[in-house]
Amino acid sequence: MELLERRIKQSGTVIGTNILKVDSFLNHQLDIALLCELGRDVYHHYQNCAVNKILTIEASGIAYACMTAQFFDCNVVFAKKKGAANQSADVYTANVHSFTHGNDNVIAVDRRYLKAGDRVLIMDDFLAHGEAIRGLMALVAQSGATLVGAAVAVEKGFQGGGDSLRQEGLEVYSQAIVDKMSESEIVFRPNK
Repeated sequence: MELLERRIKQSGTVIGTNILKVDSFLNHQLDIALLCELGRDVYHHYQNCAVNKILTIEASGIAYACMTAQFFDCNVVFAKKKGAANQSADVYTANVHSFTHGNDNVIAVDRRYLKAGDRVLIMDDFLAHGEAIRGLMALVAQSGATLVGAAVAVEKGFQGGGDSLRQEGLEVYSQAIVDKMSESEIVFRPNK
């Protein structure tokens, strides 16, 4: 998506060759107008899939998912890191390794919020190795719901997660795919 690519080039910061900071507009401070356009674009891509639930993971994908949900007129469910005192014991769980934080987390979704009749779109702000999406896919599979695909704002294509998920048969829609980056340049994969 050209709009997002321009914004990444304008406001994103590359640290080394693996870290792309977009916290000034996507996942710390939020540019609501941009998120609305991203959500509208995701809706146009999946509008014929009868999506009735969007699933994301805490925390930085929540705003992106919520702005998209308004177009589908559906609820957003976010997987929480397991262990909160107020969490139900009746949950679906999956293990997720976070390369960003360098640790493993158990994520959980209350069984009341993900059902066999749901048609689920997974959403996240970033896709690198694909671990978060795989964890969310495991939750969808446990629930018996139908997974229609995954939408991602920024895919770091050089880390291979998106390509691997596509080879496994998942419909992955990434709005900007970074094929290479350094502190002096960001190269995006051409739109298909």
